[in-house]
This record gives sequence, structure tokens and C-alpha cells, in this order.
Amino acid sequence: MSHLLKKFAANVSESRSRFRRFLTRVENNPPKELDNYAVAIDKEVWAETDCLACSNCCRTMTPTYTFKDLQRISKHLNMTIKQFKEKWLYKDKDGDWMNVNTPCQFLDLKTNMCSIYEVRPKDCAEFPHLTKRKMTDYIHVHKQNVQHCPATFKMVEKLMERINGGKILVEQGEPYK
Repeated sequence: MSHLLKKFAANVSESRSRFRRFLTRVENNPPKELDNYAVAIDKEVWAETDCLACSNCCRTMTPTYTFKDLQRISKHLNMTIKQFKEKWLYKDKDGDWMNVNTPCQFLDLKTNMCSIYEVRPKDCAEFPHLTKRKMTDYIHVHKQNVQHCPATFKMVEKLMERINGGKILVEQGEPYK
């Protein structure tokens, strides 16, 4: 495990429950400017984040493959969809196609690069979904991703700072922090 991932794991261990509580409070009582904060924070986070230094998402998670993903990737690999599924995927309890194993079969573990980057699944291309939808509609995803993605972790940190504005805000007697 790289130094970056060790440090990230330690930060997650220390902050995860606090972040989840914060996100739940924001979800239940969202500030008026929440979506504007998310857009501004998204730009800040990506200016500070290098996915190739990490690739933790590819190492610890699996994307959900859409039918269009299956068509595009299979064609790129000169395989049928059936061959692609049989070689690398399984159908989960919800009926979604997922990787059988992690790390992802397309991740080069030395360079952290994706061997099918140009045709990667939509789920990968949009990860970590920081501004995919209205913030309150996707907080449940951020609660999950905060333990896997340094960009999501930074987003939650910055959101806490932005919402708190240097002070502790109280909602039903509980501080946001």
C-alpha cells in the first residue's frame, strides 16, 4: 500500500463516523446554498486531486456495467457481450453486472492506469459523482464513497468548513461537526 493510501486509510478511520453524521444532518436539513457549495468545492477538490496517485476506487470497488457499457467495452476488446460477462462479471442480487474481483481487471497496478480508459464504464467515468445530481439526492452515495475516495473525503471536509464557516452550527441541539 502506498504512503498516500496509508495516510488516507488513517484519515478515514479517524473521520468516517463524524463525516457520516455530518452528511446525515445536511441531508435532513440542507443549507440553502448547498448545491452552489458543491459546485465550488468540486473545482477546488479536482485542483488538489490526482487519481493516478491513488486508484483506490479501482482497487476496492466495482462499477455497475450498463448494457451500453457492455456493448462498447466488448466491441473494444473484440469479444461478444456473453464472452465478456463470462470472463469478468457476475450479476448481483439487484440484477446489476459487476466485476467478479477487485482490483479491477483493467487496472494496471504499477501505473494506476485503466487499460480501457477511453471506453470505461459510465460508472467509472462519473466517479466519485460529486456533482452528478442535487447534493441531497446523492448524499447516500457520498457516505459510502468517503471511505474509498480521497476526492470525496476532501469534498466532505471542505463542505463541513463551508457550512460551518468557522463556527459550529446547531440543528436540533446537535452540532454539524
